[in-house]
Amino acid sequence: METLLLIPVDDSVVYPNMQVTLAVDAGTEERVVLVPRKGDEFASVGTVAEVTDQVRLPGGARAVALDGLHRGLIGAARTDASGALRVDVTAHPDDVPVDGRTRNLEREYRAVVEEILELRGDDGRVAAFVRSITEPGALADTSGYSPDLSYEQKVEVLETLDVSERLELALRFQRERLTELEVRARIRDDVQSGAEKQQREYFLRKQMESIRKELGDDDASVIDEYRTKIEEAGMPEHVREQAERELGRLERMGEQGGEASMIRSYLDWLIAVPWGERSEERLDPVHAREVLDADHAGLEDVKDRIVEYIAVRKLRQERGITEDKRSGAILTLIGPPGTGKTSIGESIARATGREFVRMSLGGVRDEAEIRGHRRTYIGAMPGTILRALRDAESKNPVFLIDEIDKMG
Repeated sequence: METLLLIPVDDSVVYPNMQVTLAVDAGTEERVVLVPRKGDEFASVGTVAEVTDQVRLPGGARAVALDGLHRGLIGAARTDASGALRVDVTAHPDDVPVDGRTRNLEREYRAVVEEILELRGDDGRVAAFVRSITEPGALADTSGYSPDLSYEQKVEVLETLDVSERLELALRFQRERLTELEVRARIRDDVQSGAEKQQREYFLRKQMESIRKELGDDDASVIDEYRTKIEEAGMPEHVREQAERELGRLERMGEQGGEASMIRSYLDWLIAVPWGERSEERLDPVHAREVLDADHAGLEDVKDRIVEYIAVRKLRQERGITEDKRSGAILTLIGPPGTGKTSIGESIARATGREFVRMSLGGVRDEAEIRGHRRTYIGAMPGTILRALRDAESKNPVFLIDEIDKMG
């Protein structure tokens, strides 16, 4: 045991084998003990250091260069005649264990430190310095160089006297640091890849917008085109209001919206319906009889009923009787195959000057094929009646619903 001048080191730790310069006055001392201090608390273990040089700083202050030698247990303290604090110090140099456990800890510690240095972008000099240290105790003390360890952790390493335990403690601290760095690197890579993906999507979207503008197919032009088509379609008021609502939804969500294709398909069909197209109807019973006689031989009772129907329609028109949407008659043609039911319908259309549409219901098992599917279904389409009106390009064709008796 020896009595040495105590030099407090505030909020820092000096280990053996370290060389430091402190702005303190060591007098004529050749050896001192450096003890970590935080506030009014001193560590129980310090570092015995040799004074290698003393210099005078500008302004008259003094500084000393110190070379750490070994650990020292701090004992009783007293103040000398000059007011300096001296303590009893029990020297505790590191043992050199040769057991296999310590060697394994050395190898693992070096590997973990090299991983940390690689993540931090070391140029190789620090890694070479760590590899050059052969003593396990000094190797564990290199954790004190890490800026990531807290003051308490560094003091804990200093106060651990057993070399193997100290190396194991330093390894645990470095593992925690390695795990934290790996998590940060993974998060940074994820954020960077996400940012790169967003940036790439942004540039691709801008390129698509530029291409669409060149082709006159950007979102604004598409909305304007739909708006123009809706105005020109001649829709009834309630249909036009519905079309404008759907167009507003498309404008708000843009082409990238999940329902954009469904809304566009719906608008395309609303526009395709011949709302304003109407064939000029010819109600002439004499002309109708001539056409029916020219197209069909016999079937007198069928011809008489058709001519009667056309004559009544003409009479109501001449008297100014307004047609009620809920009124009207459906002519039903019944007979075995080949008797001319379909051709009678074609003759009626030719006699009245209207378009002719035939829709066969043979084998239809789903009412959605007739009235249309719900819009929420993928690939939803309107029914056959609406598609037939679009094909006829007229809203008052002669509509023949064929094979209604064979509907499933």
